[in-house]
Amino acid sequence: MKYVYQIAVVHGDGIGPEVCAAAVEVVKAALGPDCPLRFTEYPAGAEHFLKTGQSFPQPTFEACRAADAILHGAGGLPGVVYPDGTEAGLDFTLRLRFELDLYANIRPIRLFEGVTSPLAGVKAGDIDYVILRENSEGLYAARGAGALLRGQVAVDTLVQTRAGIERIVRKAFELARQSNGAPRDGVRRVTCCDKANVLRSYAFFRSVFDEVAKDYPDIETEHALVDAMAMHLVLKPGHFNVIVSENMFGDILSDLAAATVGGMGMAPSAEVGDMNGFFQA
Repeated sequence: MKYVYQIAVVHGDGIGPEVCAAAVEVVKAALGPDCPLRFTEYPAGAEHFLKTGQSFPQPTFEACRAADAILHGAGGLPGVVYPDGTEAGLDFTLRLRFELDLYANIRPIRLFEGVTSPLAGVKAGDIDYVILRENSEGLYAARGAGALLRGQVAVDTLVQTRAGIERIVRKAFELARQSNGAPRDGVRRVTCCDKANVLRSYAFFRSVFDEVAKDYPDIETEHALVDAMAMHLVLKPGHFNVIVSENMFGDILSDLAAATVGGMGMAPSAEVGDMNGFFQA
């Protein structure tokens, strides 16, 4: 008997229902009448929060944990926030990341034929790299745990562990090994993006990166400070193959990178761990 894979579909908010519905139809068409996937829809997000007071109901979480994969549209609506000002619609993605240990956020950045880049003189094939960000630690792990002291001082803590850094860096090198290299020169290259010149946590990230790199002598390595990287992604995108970074830096840079290849709709992402996978349409 053929195995049927269970896919939990969470449309979310805004354009989410539209893009999820389209993604499901595309997958069904690609796999044909014997499609081995069963899609089941579950509620979550800011709109659900407005209706029920819950942004991520427990039955939806349990279904996502049990599923073979998760398909999500978009999360969050302007102005739908908790009393502390944080967005209600983000609970879905953040809880899945931390509780299912989806430690690797993978966003391919590729300029396809027929899509015009805002960068002058750039054509299809000139941009083709992956931004890999550590998804379970970093500054975002402080969500819900920060402190506001007497309405005068706000504190969030950035935590990075050796184990967390090692596994995301190894995944970056493995992705580079499987790739065709950077468009400009064909070199398989991993770029460590950090702020090691200012903060100890990023200096630690870089030092662990350098240790792991010794196990991959066939892959070229380099470092880039995050502010310089923002410039490099605009001026020389063809140089990059795989970029690895801490959570927040990767989040910001991946949106900038998506703009160079046509927008967020042209740069889908995957959040994966060793047991679960979460994909955004």
